[in-house]
Amino acid sequence: MSSKPLKDLVVLDMTRVLAGPYTGMILADMGADVLKIEAPGKGDDARAFGPFVNGESTYYMSLNRDKRSMTLNLKAPEGKEILKALVKKADVLLENFRGGTMEKLGLGYDVLKEINPRLVYSSCTGFGMTGPYKHDPAYDVIVQGMGGIMSITGQENGEPTRVGASIGDITAGLFSAIGVMIALYNRDRTEKGQLVDVSMLDGQVAILENAIARYLNTGIVPKPIGNRHPSITPFESFKTSDGYVIIAIGNDTLWQKFCKLVDRPDLGADPRFTTNPLRTDNQKALKEELEKIFVNKSTDEWLHIIKDAGIPVGPINTVDRVMKDPSVIAHDMIVTTHHPVAGEVKMAGVPIKLSDTPGSVDGPAPTLGQHTREILKQFLSYDDSKIDELYKDHVL
Repeated sequence: MSSKPLKDLVVLDMTRVLAGPYTGMILADMGADVLKIEAPGKGDDARAFGPFVNGESTYYMSLNRDKRSMTLNLKAPEGKEILKALVKKADVLLENFRGGTMEKLGLGYDVLKEINPRLVYSSCTGFGMTGPYKHDPAYDVIVQGMGGIMSITGQENGEPTRVGASIGDITAGLFSAIGVMIALYNRDRTEKGQLVDVSMLDGQVAILENAIARYLNTGIVPKPIGNRHPSITPFESFKTSDGYVIIAIGNDTLWQKFCKLVDRPDLGADPRFTTNPLRTDNQKALKEELEKIFVNKSTDEWLHIIKDAGIPVGPINTVDRVMKDPSVIAHDMIVTTHHPVAGEVKMAGVPIKLSDTPGSVDGPAPTLGQHTREILKQFLSYDDSKIDELYKDHVL
């Protein structure tokens, strides 16, 4: 097997909690040597988030696998100098501090690019490095609210609802990883690094997709409509005898096929439902008819009947069922790592499948400062006495 595609890429990961560590995890999965720079004593805030196994955070472990951890006091002058020395050896630096923090430390992009002009510096913040909110703090739920996605999530006439996964953080982490790779590609042509500036709020606006199109072209403000699609019908979930099933009928041919399949050709001939625009206009009436049909069989029965006919269909799985899904298992999307303290820990696998240089999860998340000594020896040629002195002076 060929080596991983990002082998030999050195990444300084100064991020905490979720958005930034998610970016570093993607790069680590693909072979980058990700050096997790953490504050002495406490480390990444996520180390204090449960659930815990033998005192170690599984939340932290799920986002920092395959990284090496070193502690560094960035408030100490010598700590700053060590970081600058590491920057000379690095390809990428990731940070997601509150806007302006790195500048206050004297470690902003303008300073570090002079030390290493080839450095790709990725800043992932709540609101970006420019604009009226650039110094404001943010968490996932804040940008979900501000970015509009909560206003279109939930049941019809219900309260605005947070998306169950931390999509504000994860989207920002994904965009940061994409930005880093684009900047590295450009560096191959120009020999110059650059700043990658990703705003969590911008990420939420970017994924509003049809909600933006609807509002800008009709003037109608989108609202929550439950599990259905605003312009494709039927495209939603229905209660079965033992759970829920989702159908997605995206054209009139599939609709006619479905009506015959469930022994309701009358629905296919009903003038209210013959075309997708008509079905969407009459969605409530159609839903009442379909609810009477789906409740008569189990979810598995409907999956068998509808899937065999080539119509898009799926269950609403609980998380435990997702873990047992044969496709999830076949794609190695649940992996096991062996942590030195927590022992065997399971987590999500790598979703990007490459044919020749695949990524993989090869090691656990590090304990706090686990690799400090080896990193300083490898990159800065420090000896044990020098490192011992730095520990004594609380630099590490």
